[in-house]
This record gives sequence, C-alpha cells and structure tokens, in this order.
Amino acid sequence: MNLEGKKIGFVFTGSFCTFKKTIEQIKKLIEIKDINITPIMSFNSYNLDSKFGKAEDFKNELENLTGNNIIHTIPDAEPIGPKKMFDILIVAPCSGNTIAKLANDIIDTPATMAVKSHLRNDRPVVIAISTNNALSGAAENIRKIT
Repeated sequence: MNLEGKKIGFVFTGSFCTFKKTIEQIKKLIEIKDINITPIMSFNSYNLDSKFGKAEDFKNELENLTGNNIIHTIPDAEPIGPKKMFDILIVAPCSGNTIAKLANDIIDTPATMAVKSHLRNDRPVVIAISTNNALSGAAENIRKIT
C-alpha cells in the first residue's frame, strides 16, 4: 500500500518499553509526503508513568510530532468509523491485554473502540504485537484476531 497522502490513526497501548522505538517509526512515516498521523492512546498509555518515561512527555512528543491532538477517550474514538477518519489504523504497540480484549470483543478503552469503529468500514488495521507471553497466555487470542 502506498502511504503517500494517507490519514493514519496510530494506537498506543500499554507496552511502555516499546514507546520510544514506536515513536521512531512514526518519525519515519511522517517523512512520507502528505501523510497525516493522529495518535490514539489507551487509558493506561495516556495516564501512566513507567520506568520507560513519563506519560506527559510521551503525550507532548506525539502531539508535537504529528501536529494532532491525541484521541484518548471512548467518546472521541467512537466516531472514527462513522466519519471514516482514517485510511488505515496501526496498533503499535499492541499489548497482550489489548489483544485479549479485541479477540473477545471487549470494547472498554479508546484503543479497542478505535479498532472496532474503524473496522465497521472494512478498512485495514495493522496490529504490531508486543507481549512477553505471546507463545503462552496470549497465543490463543493472537490466533483469534488473525
């Protein structure tokens, strides 16, 4: 898929150890001409500090980098599908918790609502799994969503 001129929703979930690497990939995407990225964050990724950094610092970096406000509430994520806000939705990092919720149709965070809403229009979703139990506890849920 040629990403030039596309609108991309970029969903962060609670795999905090990968945030810096993920932001580096966003920077590479932004180098593509006319690409527009809107960050979307789960409740935890939006609110929690971790040993990998402060939530406020990540939020500021994402908004400054993309030029767009972060979608971080369920009501703000719900219109993604009806308004056809994005050409593609990328969930990176996608934590094991979010994988489990998506596999079992649990829509209780801005991240899961964004995916559900976007899929209403049969638009593509890319899921970059980031879990340390992918071959054990999360394996069944990964199978369900593929």
